Amino acid sequence: MDSIDKLLAELQAEYQQKNNEQPKQQPSIATPNIHPQSSKSASFLIDELLEEVKSDFEELDQAEKLRIQQELEQKRIRQEQIKAQRTEALKQHAQDWLAKLDSLSPEGLWFERFAERYSSKLEAAIDYLQANEES
Repeated sequence: MDSIDKLLAELQAEYQQKNNEQPKQQPSIATPNIHPQSSKSASFLIDELLEEVKSDFEELDQAEKLRIQQELEQKRIRQEQIKAQRTEALKQHAQDWLAKLDSLSPEGLWFERFAERYSSKLEAAIDYLQANEES
């Protein structure tokens, strides 16, 4: 918005400078209202132009905000896809680990007791393997 304000100030200064440079004519009796009307119409045109410029900048700002929002949404979707892929890979790893686990080995017996707190052995294996990967 600073750029809009700066542009508006420049246009206003330019308009005032042009008005000051025009020679001050004494209105004649035949044309007393010519100058005030042209001044009002010029002012109206400048106001319209300024509103148009302001509107254009606002449209650009909205388009930029929309673009950023779309990029953030795409990034979020990509992160969810990566997380789903990691979860699936960990699930597959846990299934393989469970298939190889000897339930009568010390680790197998320990895991049986560990898995009692979970709704499934797969869930327990995922949690166990995930904890071991982090450490």
